[in-house]
Amino acid sequence: MSVYRPTTSFQTGIPFPEDACVVLVRTRWNAAIVDALESGSRKVLSDAGLNCIVINVPGAFEIPFAIRMHASQSANKPLAYIALGCVLRGDTPHFDYVCKGVTDGIVQLNQTLPMPVIFGILTVDNEQQASDRIGGKHGHKGEEAAYTALEMIHLIQSF
Repeated sequence: MSVYRPTTSFQTGIPFPEDACVVLVRTRWNAAIVDALESGSRKVLSDAGLNCIVINVPGAFEIPFAIRMHASQSANKPLAYIALGCVLRGDTPHFDYVCKGVTDGIVQLNQTLPMPVIFGILTVDNEQQASDRIGGKHGHKGEEAAYTALEMIHLIQSF
């Protein structure tokens, strides 16, 4: 088992502007799981001194659109976006289409936006696998997504 841990250089601290924020874009599907992902992300970001804005969308497929619209229309530009969701495999190919669509959308955003978009979406076969990733034996993927955002912000600030 490998659990993400931030590097020591990251832990030395990052100076943020007073109004700096990270936007969490989350799905309403599988709400209990996504609530836990959001809670983990919020804790890490709060501990780092960052504010959070939360945008709710119906499903994972809508996440890239919401991020693109926020990035193009919001006057307050975040330091990063974190996409949070949980796609559970079902009996149809729908799972594969949704996972590919949201992954491709986030990749495209990372190639076009001036701030990072972090992939915090669980793509799992069942609820047990999701539970294992929100504080279980595979760590907490919401916290890991926030640590990734902080490291990417630090990287950008180093340029």
